[in-house]
Amino acid sequence: MRTWQVERRKRTRHLIELGGLVVKAGVVELTSDDRATILGALLWMAEKLKSEQGDRARELWAEKGKQAFATNRKEQTTPTVARAPGRT
Repeated sequence: MRTWQVERRKRTRHLIELGGLVVKAGVVELTSDDRATILGALLWMAEKLKSEQGDRARELWAEKGKQAFATNRKEQTTPTVARAPGRT
């Protein structure tokens, strides 16, 4: 496989993963898949990161994202226990 093909596949995978984050966050459903709204929100986020409050925003958002990933991991690894009806 040629170098440009490998790089193209890496880029494609990266873009798909980023799109998956938008879906995972619920943004697609919350915006009814309105691409202009999603882009506007991302542009607002980029402006916030460039501002004086950028470092603080990055810290808060990173922590929230880490918590979401941890919760998702926990949900995927926790076995579902079937309970009898009427029991808690």
